[in-house]
Amino acid sequence: MTPNLKPLKQQTIVITGASSGIGLATARMAAKKGAQLVLAARNETELHHIEQLLQGQGAHVVAVAADVANREDIDRIAETAIQHFGGFDTWVNDAGVSIWGRLEEVSDEDNRRLFETNFWGLTYGSLVAARHLKQRGGAIINVGSVASDMAFPLQGMYCASKHAIKGFTDALRMELEEEGAPISVTLIKPAAINTPFPQHARNYMDKEPKLPPPVYEPEEVANAILYAAVHPERDIYIGGGGKVMSTFNKHIPRVMDKLNEGMMVKEQKRDEQPRNPQGALHYAGEDGHAHGDHPGYVMKTSLYTRANRHPVLKSTLMAAATAATTWWLLGKRRTNKAQETAATTHSNGTTPPHLEDHHPVATHQEVIPLPASTAPVIL
Repeated sequence: MTPNLKPLKQQTIVITGASSGIGLATARMAAKKGAQLVLAARNETELHHIEQLLQGQGAHVVAVAADVANREDIDRIAETAIQHFGGFDTWVNDAGVSIWGRLEEVSDEDNRRLFETNFWGLTYGSLVAARHLKQRGGAIINVGSVASDMAFPLQGMYCASKHAIKGFTDALRMELEEEGAPISVTLIKPAAINTPFPQHARNYMDKEPKLPPPVYEPEEVANAILYAAVHPERDIYIGGGGKVMSTFNKHIPRVMDKLNEGMMVKEQKRDEQPRNPQGALHYAGEDGHAHGDHPGYVMKTSLYTRANRHPVLKSTLMAAATAATTWWLLGKRRTNKAQETAATTHSNGTTPPHLEDHHPVATHQEVIPLPASTAPVIL
């Protein structure tokens, strides 16, 4: 049965992880479009502050302090939606957190907590939503990641949780379609998004964590989520660069392994001491902010993501994204190799044999890093 999704202004939308980042950006955007909202998060104080602000703007909003890792809390979110609005039409599973650190360093307790939030919280939400939506139709929208398709160092368990989310979401979609349930199931796959995500993460490193490029603003994800609430979609990638890297990882995985080994450790560290190593893994953190303070270039929109609705334009931009991403990856790899070479030369006072025959000017030109504006974030 093809899901019949209502216009946003006729919908009640449940959003978990609504007190910051993507969840908060989605709540604000949905309120402007006239949707009724049920907002859930652990930070009760900030959540009620958001509720009051949106109500002051004319929105119909109810807040529910809840920990998605607790199945009873998920049931309570659904019951609140039924009590206040007679039910819901879209359920957005957005709550999530990460850990920055090598897999051998991270405690079992921290790893379990991450999975309880990222995977089990999304699983509980999806199953409760499916039970309700079978009667009236609607959409389940799960926020995965480019990390649902590929992995990278220093966030290994986060990547594992996003892989698990993809497997669960795909299986749920097939089961609901096979039984003819009028429910759309969408997996959103963002690249890095400029939210307080790094500050909310548990950090084992000796440096403050940083998002690896390409980086986009959270409103681009919110726009995709609300599009999926009205238009049945299987997957939506946020960012052409992320889509291309996922495609590369599928077809040339060992090449991507080597590129990530050479790039991703450095790209995920800021040049400053950790601010809050404990983060918000086990307890609610400082919320109320949709945007983070990423130190690099941040794109406000993704042409590729928006072109997803136009097949011909999508193909054209995909080709451009592939070229731009390849150029950027190779440029970063050359830059990292040059920096390693410079460090070796500085430490022992000699020039490595493989560089002795190179002209100094040509070598310097070869390793100039690409400007941020030419990186794959353009798409």
